[in-house]
Amino acid sequence: MSQQQRIKIARRIAEEFEDNQIINLGVGIPTLIPDYIEGKDVYLHSENGLLGMGPTPEEEFVNMDLISASKKPVSVETGASIFDSSDSFLMIRGGHVDVAVLGTLQVDETGEVANWAVPGQNILGVGGAMDLVAGAKKIIIATMHTSKDGTPKLLKKLTFPSSGVRKVDMIVTEHAVFEFKDEKMFLIEVLSDITLEELKEITPASYELSTKKLIRV
Repeated sequence: MSQQQRIKIARRIAEEFEDNQIINLGVGIPTLIPDYIEGKDVYLHSENGLLGMGPTPEEEFVNMDLISASKKPVSVETGASIFDSSDSFLMIRGGHVDVAVLGTLQVDETGEVANWAVPGQNILGVGGAMDLVAGAKKIIIATMHTSKDGTPKLLKKLTFPSSGVRKVDMIVTEHAVFEFKDEKMFLIEVLSDITLEELKEITPASYELSTKKLIRV
């Protein structure tokens, strides 16, 4: 997994944002997104109790009392709010988050996501995964196309515990962008020099080419 691939995913997801949206950023690749939002007036939310998160601060301004859900240093925008984590979860559960950008372990071909536990491995806790899957108005998955050992993440059926019955709206990987409609998966963009045949080989999930023009970036 190269940093450039992670940044490519973050940049592409930032294109989906609209002015005045409240956007929750999960752990992993989503934490890169604040550095690549250009020309949009959005409010970045972190589940540990921050609304108005800004880009990564210069080293001289790093304050480890001011961190994201991934425990990475962040800056704050003018007018930002800092509050208790319980209030942050009230925002999520109350339907006040417009977009949640989440990492994942697996996604199936209907858009069901598994992003909190691997069977047989210890976990620290669920965190906000299930709340965000249930509470956000739109869910975008930011993920590498396969795991470090090459195991596919986009599957016909989940083999890890589900994060909830709510389905995701979009997946962005280093290779492609997929959208979901009526629990069907559609390829809408190719983001690398991979061929359609090669993409299918690493994507067990069934998907269709978009009825719109397929974009190759």
